[in-house]
Amino acid sequence: MFVRFRVVAATVALALAWSLGGGLAPASADEPALEIAGAVATPQHLTETQLKALPPTEVEVSFHTGHGDEKGKYTGALLWSLLQNAGLTDHQGNRPDLRHAIAITGSDGYVVIVSFGEIDPDFEGKPIIVAYARDGQPTDAKDRLRLIVPGDSHGGRDVRDVVRIEVR
Repeated sequence: MFVRFRVVAATVALALAWSLGGGLAPASADEPALEIAGAVATPQHLTETQLKALPPTEVEVSFHTGHGDEKGKYTGALLWSLLQNAGLTDHQGNRPDLRHAIAITGSDGYVVIVSFGEIDPDFEGKPIIVAYARDGQPTDAKDRLRLIVPGDSHGGRDVRDVVRIEVR
């Protein structure tokens, strides 16, 4: 129930920001940004400033890496909320979103796939976020706009420097 409220609040806030047209601060040339594209009704270009304008979600993760264990408390925008605002292009059937996958790409070309069932509050409802802060501090240059997938034991789907989210 609590996750659903946060999802609705984030979706409403994002829709309001876009409907006001320009209510958010303009992006600087070096500000991290990402695009939401593919099978979406409204493609998006989101800056870090725009992501920070949404209600924040915090997730605490720990996983194993080739360099040892990593732990952190990340803050960011729910992936579910970002995709709900962009909408889907096909509305046929009872749950059209479950027929799609979400490909998240980093600036280095690294791509991971997330299913809608993982992030949909009516199914798993996993709080996957696009993070802009770690342990209360802005993420560093190599981690800007980092995808955080709670529950992955090796962090293989944590994408650093996210530049594109594509609904396929």
